[in-house]
Amino acid sequence: MTLAKESDDLIQAAWLYHIGQMSQEEVSRRMGVSRFKVLRMLADARDLGLVRIAIAHETTRTLALADRVQGRFGLSEVQVAPDAGDGDDAARRAVGHLAAGWLARTCRDGAVTVGVGWGRTLAAMAEALTGLRNSDLCFVSLMGSMTQTSATSPFDVCIRLASLTGGRALFLPAPFLADTPADAAMILRQRMVREAVEVAQRAAHMMISVGECTPGSLLQTSGVLTGAEVAALQAAGAVADTTGKFFCADGRLADTDLNARAPSISLDDLLRSDVLLLSAGRAKAVAARAVIRAGIVDRLIVDEALALALLEGDAA
Repeated sequence: MTLAKESDDLIQAAWLYHIGQMSQEEVSRRMGVSRFKVLRMLADARDLGLVRIAIAHETTRTLALADRVQGRFGLSEVQVAPDAGDGDDAARRAVGHLAAGWLARTCRDGAVTVGVGWGRTLAAMAEALTGLRNSDLCFVSLMGSMTQTSATSPFDVCIRLASLTGGRALFLPAPFLADTPADAAMILRQRMVREAVEVAQRAAHMMISVGECTPGSLLQTSGVLTGAEVAALQAAGAVADTTGKFFCADGRLADTDLNARAPSISLDDLLRSDVLLLSAGRAKAVAARAVIRAGIVDRLIVDEALALALLEGDAA
């Protein structure tokens, strides 16, 4: 392929995606290339300056708010994205942009292993990432996944990050949830699963998100949990989940066998690593506060509305 033709293809992919508002899958079909090729083309277009993204950041207000949240919860770093004013999807994109900047700064040099959770905000981070090239990066999933592909799954997020950065992706080859604790224990004993978990346990950084234990949550709508299981979680006082663990409002693990049914890293593994929590939307306040109170979060990136809700709820 000539340089001119390659540049034309990059511009076409960027135009269809950013201006035409097509999904990556739609661009893939239009141009007759794989979705992973589209990911690479979009990243190259940004790296070459063919696409420039401007973000209006009301620095003073959000920095002051971040300082208040950091002091209130004793975290090592907090970033707050300005209010996008257009619902939770916009909030997730704003948080994703800040998180992508954090990842680019943190993992630019040397061999770095990053553990990756799942969720829409993490997917937004991967979507926003640009300008990071490091072939020594390894992205490893911290838990199993659903049985179907999804932009929010740890498998897909790891693939996207590896494709964008030139690093590699390592998956935990297991379902998100086993039928019984005994099944989960058996899965974790399998050699390939055990090896992936061992890599995840050595991750210098872990990036996680948080879900609510309510009807209509992502875990339920994705089919991972049944309605009966969600109801049982609520009866046990669970308000939050992350990396296959379910927490009560005070940060304790909920009394539920679901905590033993998810093949994933352990709570101790999270405590040993440097953990970044990404979350967006005021509705996440109770869940995010519970995970922070569990003591596993070192760094936090949230949107303005959620930051305010965290402070209001903690003062109540």
